[in-house]
Amino acid sequence: MMRSLYSGISGLRVHQTKMDVIGNNISNVNTVGFRGSAVNFTDVFYQTTQSATGPNAATGAAGTNATQIGLGANVAAIAVDLSGTGSTQRTDRGMDVMINGDAFLIVRSNGNDYFTKSGALDIDANGTLYCTTNGATVLGWGVDEDGDIRKDSVKPLKLMGGEHAYSEPNATTSVTLSGNVDQKDKQVAFSEDGVGYPIAVGFYDNLGNLCCAKLSIIQTAVDSNNTYSVRVDDILGPDSKSLLKRKDEATGNYVSTEQVINFNGLDLGGTNYTVDPSSGAITFAGPPEWPVLTFDSVTGHFTSVSSEDGNILNLNLSAEGAPYPVSGVDIDFSDLTMYATGQTCKVKPNRGDKNNEGGGNAAGSLNGFAIQTDGKIYGVYSNGDKKLLGQIAVATFANPSGLEAVGNSLYASTLNSGDFDGIGIDISEVGKFSVGALEMSDVDLATEFTNMITTQRGFQANSRVITTSDSMLEELVNLKR
Repeated sequence: MMRSLYSGISGLRVHQTKMDVIGNNISNVNTVGFRGSAVNFTDVFYQTTQSATGPNAATGAAGTNATQIGLGANVAAIAVDLSGTGSTQRTDRGMDVMINGDAFLIVRSNGNDYFTKSGALDIDANGTLYCTTNGATVLGWGVDEDGDIRKDSVKPLKLMGGEHAYSEPNATTSVTLSGNVDQKDKQVAFSEDGVGYPIAVGFYDNLGNLCCAKLSIIQTAVDSNNTYSVRVDDILGPDSKSLLKRKDEATGNYVSTEQVINFNGLDLGGTNYTVDPSSGAITFAGPPEWPVLTFDSVTGHFTSVSSEDGNILNLNLSAEGAPYPVSGVDIDFSDLTMYATGQTCKVKPNRGDKNNEGGGNAAGSLNGFAIQTDGKIYGVYSNGDKKLLGQIAVATFANPSGLEAVGNSLYASTLNSGDFDGIGIDISEVGKFSVGALEMSDVDLATEFTNMITTQRGFQANSRVITTSDSMLEELVNLKR
């Protein structure tokens, strides 16, 4: 009778443990990256009152089974399934990631490496990527000098400050002109003092300054309707002031800066131009033989410009010590036409060639981040540039369920989970990231409530064993009155 009391007590104990686990599961039904646990029971401690015997051929007696009385139950294991992917919650937040695959984010807290399924990420005050669920820094790989991912030991991903604060400027190397030159436009009509149709070509220099080349086109002769001279009138710096002249503070007169200019092989700079002291008007010596833009007089299609390849004129500012040096800008004229369009020319310059390359850019400051499905993180800059800053690494284990939960959605490796090698793997080896989504808890409330009912009834039945055993003991005590 005393055995049933202790068996009932052990039953109460294990069912209380199971209820504790169910309560924890339900309390974390909305916890990001949480995985529910399940309790397994085992029977223990059998008292053998009669051992098993085998059949006796001599006497003809049959064998008997052992007679054993169980002495209760114990908790065999509290198991958690950490493999696979839980349910998805869409957040549309660019710093939230969900792992589609059997892997974990690698994070570092208090000098120790942990693992988590929570992908709610952000940037701290030091510019380091961290997990908002637990405040641990996210580990991954940085980039080398060539801008490629360097897959060595994982380190905290520092995404702001230092070399990541700005995007380097790039000088413009190509400009494409598009539009139409109408031969009836009065601006392009030939005259000795005609100013021509103006074309302002913007370009970035090596320092990211936006400069402007003031070009103009004008008919080469009075009776020429399909050939036009392409002239350089001035070069303006980022302050919209001419690079070819300056005002002398002592005299108030304009003087030449002797800026060296090369336009399609023509040496226009240095002493090859003069500046009117009073008006500041620029006059090129010669005048030079300007490049000629030619159209088909019948179809209006572009024919050529007088250059080596027939399509492109090169403008270069190349003097040593020049304030705004550039390596040279190729200006492509081949998209122009000569159609009748209301006696008005419309020509638009676009930075970049026909493949949108070589347009250049100013220096840019970091505006934000973009995380790709392969875990690569790009910085997005104010000048439209994107720069690879690092890649989030993940870890896998032979036995994910062997990881030890340490709280705050963190897990630590154990002898039964397998060791972490300190390097990690690329997410593309096991799956991919979903950006703008989080992996939520895998707790199924219907299952948990069903388990709660069976646990409650199990606890109630074991308590009844105790009260019934107590009643039987009471009857035994009352045998002698």
